Amino acid sequence: QVQLVESGGGLVQAGGSLRLSCAASGRRFSGYRMGWFRQAPGKEREYLSGISWNGGVTYYADSVKGRFTISRDKAKNTVYLQMNSLKPEDTAVYYCAADTLAGHSVGSQKDYDYWGQGTQVTVSS
Repeated sequence: QVQLVESGGGLVQAGGSLRLSCAASGRRFSGYRMGWFRQAPGKEREYLSGISWNGGVTYYADSVKGRFTISRDKAKNTVYLQMNSLKPEDTAVYYCAADTLAGHSVGSQKDYDYWGQGTQVTVSS
């Protein structure tokens, strides 16, 4: 069983920054692909970023490329999403997810099998 707990969301002005954290339980966290998604009201869930088990491969959606950075700290069992140059259209609930089975592409939004509860990010104009 894997539990994921996000934190770091909040209200920020356009152009500002936030860093989301996702703390994971589970002995084999270092072996999991991790990802960040978001969902805005009335919109489909969007896959934003993924990171491989060793941090060596990352993926970013075009909508966040150059502004968001994903990273992981194996010692802390935590994955981060640094979000810079935030825009009002980034307003959404942000979720982290874990893929506990090996062999899936970092760029694929499929096959994530554990999810956090989400954290709200609101960007004011």
